[in-house]
Amino acid sequence: MSGTEQHGRRLRRPVATLAALLVLAGALTLGVALHAQRWAPRPPASAAPTTAAGAAPQAASTAAPAPPSADPSPDPGGQQAAPAPQGLLLPAAHPTHLEIPAIGVSSDLLELGLRPDDTVEVPPLAADSQAGWFRYSPTPGELGPAVLLGHVDSAEYGPGVFFDLGALRAGDQVTVNRDDGTAAVFAVDRVASYPKDQFPTLEVYGNTDHAALRLITCGGAFDSTTRSYRDNIVVYASLVAGHPA
Repeated sequence: MSGTEQHGRRLRRPVATLAALLVLAGALTLGVALHAQRWAPRPPASAAPTTAAGAAPQAASTAAPAPPSADPSPDPGGQQAAPAPQGLLLPAAHPTHLEIPAIGVSSDLLELGLRPDDTVEVPPLAADSQAGWFRYSPTPGELGPAVLLGHVDSAEYGPGVFFDLGALRAGDQVTVNRDDGTAAVFAVDRVASYPKDQFPTLEVYGNTDHAALRLITCGGAFDSTTRSYRDNIVVYASLVAGHPA
């Protein structure tokens, strides 16, 4: 899956397709025995969930999404209009590496697409858990929200690449190296935690007027019945600089 033809494309997916990403985030982690669990940091209480104006929270869907079309277009029934671009923008270039100094993350980036059943691929669970870029989102530095996903932990390997994601604070820097030899530097705007049945799909995945970044993992309490976490942690960040990697 080269992903080359996806360069320059903004994230304009029907809400049903975008909501399926929530299912991915909710299924990122297999069960962890509670007696062995070291709780991942949670966002501060001040990071209350909010939704985009006029957009109701979207519940997780268990239905497989339709694959993105070759030439996606907005869904007039629920998709945001394209906003006028603001701020620094970079040309399209595939992300290759992620650095988050504040929480000690240094990870090569996988490329995530769709499975044959049209569900979103997930990074493989491994001792050296890596994050992944969803290739149907913009590349980091382009206009719109680039989406990176990673595991919080696993029963077999312990803490994952995004275990400390909830510890990030406004102003922390996130750097994404790209395959054109440049680095896109983002500053964290806020970190929020959402119950899975109150996930604001459009706010997280909808069009933006600037180059944005979304880091997503699981969080909150672990439900031993469903063997998954009850919340999703989302980091919102904005591009502040670009320079040679």
